[in-house]
Amino acid sequence: MSSESKIEILKNMLNFAYTSRGEHLFYCPYCNHHNPKMSINVEKNVYKCWICDTKGMDIWRLVRKFGDFHEKRKWKSFSGQIDASSQSIFDLFAEEEEDAPQKISLPEEFVSLVNKDLPVSSRPAIKYLTSRNVGKADIINWKIGFCSRGEFKGRIVFPSFDNSGDVNYFVARSYKDDWMKYKNPPVGRDIVFNELFVDWREKVCLVEGIFDAISVGMNAIPILGSTMNDGSKLFKKIIENDTAVYIALDEDAEKKSMRIVESLNQHGIEVYKVDTSGHDDVATMPKKVLDKRIKDATMLTNEDVLSRTIRTIGV
Repeated sequence: MSSESKIEILKNMLNFAYTSRGEHLFYCPYCNHHNPKMSINVEKNVYKCWICDTKGMDIWRLVRKFGDFHEKRKWKSFSGQIDASSQSIFDLFAEEEEDAPQKISLPEEFVSLVNKDLPVSSRPAIKYLTSRNVGKADIINWKIGFCSRGEFKGRIVFPSFDNSGDVNYFVARSYKDDWMKYKNPPVGRDIVFNELFVDWREKVCLVEGIFDAISVGMNAIPILGSTMNDGSKLFKKIIENDTAVYIALDEDAEKKSMRIVESLNQHGIEVYKVDTSGHDDVATMPKKVLDKRIKDATMLTNEDVLSRTIRTIGV
């Protein structure tokens, strides 16, 4: 695809202003600043807004987000991704048939810690949460509860709500000396934890566990482990919404982090790596340190992934 063809598509798609030193200036579709501050370099395949700092290393991300059907189709056909002459709109936008949403019930003995009047049996649970730096605001935001009897006796329960507000999973963590720290429901983990509260228009932070997510904030998503498959619901949601991703897995999961970065990069997603070194996990990092490291997170390309992977060989 020639540079001239790309520029014409961008001019039709965005509010073009002028060309300067090989870069094309547009009015930023993200911040809508009154001056043309979105700079696009077609040759280098990069873009950056000098006002809101939105930037990327694949212009297709802009086309996918702001282009209409014809612009997307033309861009992909010129890029050799589709045969524009033989495919129909149904081929281009065919969606996979989705499984029925997973719905489960919270334990019958579940008591919400959001309640004003709590039983005496809640005190050990609250004491444990306090020791993990989980305060009242966190309890409210994450709808945390506990069980003092039944199958999940002596456990803090963290519910997960799907996009419709139904419970689709929960994490049950012992606040006593149970040999099994976590005891979760016998259902699949292929869910977006607490999707109801995720704002896909903002960056999301992927972490390993629920306490890590609470430490980061409301737009953090625990992946309930250290891997994320390309076919998972979470992966598909990120691609569908073209959401920037910050990855903050434990230091010992560096290789797994790089695999996630590489997979997301292949779909044009901006991925930033948060430095978690020097701490057991995100949840044990002082809040000021964590916030600064997220702010200073580095955007990674696949070239960066290769370099980091080489450095970790044998580790």
